[in-house]
Amino acid sequence: MKKNRILLVDDDAELLTVYKLGLEHHDFEVVSAATVNEALNLISTETFDALLTDLHMPDPADGFTVVSAMRHKQPKAVTMVRSGYPAVEEAMTTILLQADEVLAKPLSMAKIADLIMEKLSNPSARLSVAKERVATILDRDVEPTIKNWVSRVEQSEELAAHPMNFQERTGHLPLLMGDLVRRLRLLPNAKAPTSMAAHDHGVLRRIQGYTAAMMVEESRILQVSIFNTLQNNLGTVDFSTVLLDVMTIADEVDSQLKQAMLGYMEPLAARAESVAS
Repeated sequence: MKKNRILLVDDDAELLTVYKLGLEHHDFEVVSAATVNEALNLISTETFDALLTDLHMPDPADGFTVVSAMRHKQPKAVTMVRSGYPAVEEAMTTILLQADEVLAKPLSMAKIADLIMEKLSNPSARLSVAKERVATILDRDVEPTIKNWVSRVEQSEELAAHPMNFQERTGHLPLLMGDLVRRLRLLPNAKAPTSMAAHDHGVLRRIQGYTAAMMVEESRILQVSIFNTLQNNLGTVDFSTVLLDVMTIADEVDSQLKQAMLGYMEPLAARAESVAS
């Protein structure tokens, strides 16, 4: 019986050997490559049923290059990427990967083998998944995004030490997410509206006793939580627009932080009047 062929790509020689032996143990034929150039040459000259590549070799763009090449040359091959996924910058890169599966945490070799076989056995389902715009995903998943944000805030010693109930802590988030979704749905080159919700949030946080550093940290965590939501929906993201959408997210979150800081720095009388209205 013909074995499924896997192209395994990793610049770590020890991991390359471990994964090669493990996949061969699960009855795959494995061809390994230690560099991007070697992988690209193999993709151009040989045929594979699947690709398993590290995201870092040593740069995250390397994983994108290998996956893109496989998608172009051998579109029916299953593509899988391994990533530790520790930072926002890597989250953005991973989102751009048109991979069938992103392994963002360590998995057993048996689980990886099962995932590959599952996707190989049902190619029609893999290729026919309905794609969604980023705005649709974020609009639908406001609640899990907020829950993720709260869990991260609770891990921040500085923010968690500031006593607040759930509404006081998160009341601004549905409004900010709503402004973000509306921004994402604007036509190209349309003027981006100013987020008054962000301004009012800054006013309120100053009254509640936040420092400027705490405001910045809250905004940073929001961006991380937004990208976490997209990470959880990689299988349905519309990659034809995702680059522009990711750039828009970063710009809108920064713009909201600016408006929040402007509200935060308003004179006390103006803040009181704003809150009263």
